[in-house]
Amino acid sequence: MPLPILLGCQGLAKSYGDREIFRDVTFTLHEGDRVGLVGPNGAGKSTLLRILSDAESPDEGVCTRRKSLRVGYVGQHPVFPPGASVEAAVARAASGAGLLDGNERALRVAEVLAKTGFSDPGLGADRLSGGWRTRLAIACALVLDPELLLLDEPTNHLDLESILWLEKLLASEPEGFVVVSHDRYFLQAVGKRMIDLDRVYPEGLLSVDGSYADLLEARDATLASQASYQESLANRVRNELAWLRRGPKARRTKAKARIEAAGRSIEELSAGRERAQATTVGLDFAASGRKTKRLWLCRGLSKAFGDRAIVQELDLVLTPGRRVGVLGPNGSGKTTLLRMIVGAIAPDSGEIERAEGLKIAYFDQTRRTLDPAVSLRRALAPEGDTVVFRDRPVHVVGWAKRFLFRPEDLDTPVSRLSGGERARIVLARLMLEPCDLLVLDEPTNDLDIPTLEVLEETLLDFPGALVLVTHDRYLIDRVSTEILALDGRGGAERYADYAQWEARASERGDPGESRATPEELTAPRAKKKKLGYLEQREWEGMEERILAAEENAERMRQRAEDPGVATDAAALQERFQDLAAARGEVDRLYARWAELEEKRGGAEGKE
Repeated sequence: MPLPILLGCQGLAKSYGDREIFRDVTFTLHEGDRVGLVGPNGAGKSTLLRILSDAESPDEGVCTRRKSLRVGYVGQHPVFPPGASVEAAVARAASGAGLLDGNERALRVAEVLAKTGFSDPGLGADRLSGGWRTRLAIACALVLDPELLLLDEPTNHLDLESILWLEKLLASEPEGFVVVSHDRYFLQAVGKRMIDLDRVYPEGLLSVDGSYADLLEARDATLASQASYQESLANRVRNELAWLRRGPKARRTKAKARIEAAGRSIEELSAGRERAQATTVGLDFAASGRKTKRLWLCRGLSKAFGDRAIVQELDLVLTPGRRVGVLGPNGSGKTTLLRMIVGAIAPDSGEIERAEGLKIAYFDQTRRTLDPAVSLRRALAPEGDTVVFRDRPVHVVGWAKRFLFRPEDLDTPVSRLSGGERARIVLARLMLEPCDLLVLDEPTNDLDIPTLEVLEETLLDFPGALVLVTHDRYLIDRVSTEILALDGRGGAERYADYAQWEARASERGDPGESRATPEELTAPRAKKKKLGYLEQREWEGMEERILAAEENAERMRQRAEDPGVATDAAALQERFQDLAAARGEVDRLYARWAELEEKRGGAEGKE
């Protein structure tokens, strides 16, 4: 027996100016539906969610809701009353719905604040970080006890611990939801039905009962079937065109009907080809091609803000091909570490060594390098109407198309572009900078899944070193060769991959909950004036020891990737621990080598 219908949409269409977002979209939501809504940037996912929430009206079609349906909506950029506390913001949301009296409302507000992790109800909403603003918006929606919860990119500003918290929350309530997200692990965990909103489908969307993995299989089968039909249609059109060229007499009834049918087939073929056109961004980060073994290293790196330690005594070496994923709760100092790597801020103690002439490309999550007042044309090509990519000039129109911008968009101010479009501008700029070290701070925010897939392949092909901060677990798991996890108290642990970090986090409980007082920073290490006899011997054998350590790390990697132990969880865990230890030894030796070389160089200079 089918479940009762919550909401039904028939023939929805929406346009902004002369740009059609979607057309003839039809689907139904039932009680208990747990829907993941995906699609490329510009497909209209956020617009559709606003229509479902009744915050916006379609240009055509109807959206019918069950009588007295309670709907909670969480937008990408929640707004709260100026000066309101978190308790007042949630209470106002409950009051606006008019569902509860005063006492019941107070109890409901307290219950929801506890459920969403707010221990201080008097905290000002305007003091919250992006992640906690998202939590507050979810609280304002949950206080309505919604039968249908609509969430638009809720993971954008959440750290990994908060994403895992949200997964657990959605598993228990509400009864039904529709969530727009580009986080594929999140979609796989929470979705029981998937809707892919994309013009590539004749109906404008593909609905699949199942997980995100099921959607991928259904999408491949659907597109393959469409391609086969298009080929058959193309053959029929070719035959009809040949017949038309022979000049049939249209006055005959049968000939007239065939001519009209041929015209419809030609139009159908053209529409199918237009839908099937590839619309993926063209990413390709250029490396400088240098052969330097060590690009960047630090030893004893420490940084604190007031009495809160960010890192303490960190040793890290970045070499070509090494891709370090940085994890940690919000506020643990991930961005601070990246800014120390690129040289934007200095450490409190410890030393940093960069290869001579090191070229670094940095993606700043705030995108503050973008001037909102300039046009897209000037943002993409500041110096004129061409850019130079891989020593070849490219006209700005062609460059814009590579990043999915239309020629008519070039005079649009950056301030009017979406978050995903701004992210693509920053990526376009990075591609023009041949670099040895790529440092990316939350590059995935606002990007759609097709662009994320291209970004993954590009990062895997990049021959230089990479340091990546992202809450996209699929991206960090696939791209990183190792994980550096900050605990928010100055500690940093290394893991072989994301799965090992997650297993360790589960053993200890939520690492973001504990905030112990950080230890005092240790004083900078005293330096000797020159190498002693034993240090000289150590320095002379260092290259051989590093080579042996790297060979051992490679052996450990091969052991960890052995298919023979893939199903043995205990053996696999042990081998990944061996791999992390081997890589840590390589780091230690490189840092020690740099320390000895500096002391040796200083002594030689004095002599």
